[in-house]
Amino acid sequence: MVDIGEIELDIYACLQCGYCKGTCPAYDMFGWESDSPRGKMFYLKQLQERSILDKNPKEMDPQFFEALFHCTSCGACDEVCHVDIKLSDVWEQVKEEFVRAGFEGLPGHKELAKRIYNPEKRNPFLDPNDLEKDKLKNRTAWVPEDLKTSDNPEVLYFVGCTEAYRMQFLAEATARLIEATGVRFDVLGTDEWCCGSPLLRTGQGDGIKAEYVNHNIREVERRGATTLVTACAGCFKTIKENYPLYHGKLNFEVKHITEFLADAVKAKKLEFTKEFPKKVAYHDPCHLGRHAKVFDAPREVLKAIPGLELLEMRRNRENSRCCGAGGGFKIAFNEQAESIAAERVLEAVETGAELIATPCPFCVVNLNAGARKAGVDIKTMDVVEIAHQCL
Repeated sequence: MVDIGEIELDIYACLQCGYCKGTCPAYDMFGWESDSPRGKMFYLKQLQERSILDKNPKEMDPQFFEALFHCTSCGACDEVCHVDIKLSDVWEQVKEEFVRAGFEGLPGHKELAKRIYNPEKRNPFLDPNDLEKDKLKNRTAWVPEDLKTSDNPEVLYFVGCTEAYRMQFLAEATARLIEATGVRFDVLGTDEWCCGSPLLRTGQGDGIKAEYVNHNIREVERRGATTLVTACAGCFKTIKENYPLYHGKLNFEVKHITEFLADAVKAKKLEFTKEFPKKVAYHDPCHLGRHAKVFDAPREVLKAIPGLELLEMRRNRENSRCCGAGGGFKIAFNEQAESIAAERVLEAVETGAELIATPCPFCVVNLNAGARKAGVDIKTMDVVEIAHQCL
């Protein structure tokens, strides 16, 4: 049995107006009303109103369970809701209740949980976390020997699993940019565990709330840093917005790397000296932009780079179109995720851009996959990578 009492007011507040349908990338891909935010709310209301005379009261339809995951957690539906329902939070709560009620996650999501909760790995790639287990593949293998870290850091760089294990060039670029500002900084190293974002978005985050949140916060506080910086939009939203819900107020500030760099540029602690003579279309990552309202900082960093011409896509900022990679959607529905990305890439092509820039490793990967699917020759680069090249 699933308890949906916490969101009962939201269920009855929903006007069934349908404005959310036009914003939903997953609905565009699958096309069924049950895949739309409105359809899901309608189903939940019917579930809530079943009487004790109904057979199997409050039991869920497995098809609806899968439809819940036809969602990229982009939050576009939140922006147009006329009664201000935070629909993206509703879906996460309902997913959690499904899992608690005994519904098994989708195959890709179950495997993700198995990997992240592995006590020797603590990451979605099953690569070693411990330095002694494998010096070439562990979480700190990317760290250059000449990186100037401090035992008394003002800033800690939370690397995130994707950059630590699969996009090490971005991890190094981020660290080099922080280093260039002259601030005392360090990394958590093998004491860093997955932030938990993939599991929180797929309803499997109870263990994250109970253990991983407290561990990561404890390791930051133990080092005495006043600021935590991360270059992953997912890590940023999770630590800044979700961690306080489970732990309480944080004793340190959380910044996305683009916020940190924009502040450094304004304070004249960082200057880009090399030109980047390209027309660049900026893509707002959902978890950084729509969810966390960080719109200006990445644009300010790009504008500070000599020769770079910044272009805006038709849908941008609060109304930006999702790349299709978030919310565990790509691991479960890769074909549809790449189709969503292909649509977004074509928007960038419309602007006359030579390149797409975004400050999220997941967006980078999926938009590049979308370009291949769309058959267009345009590359997506991380803002960090561009900025590092221009130091």
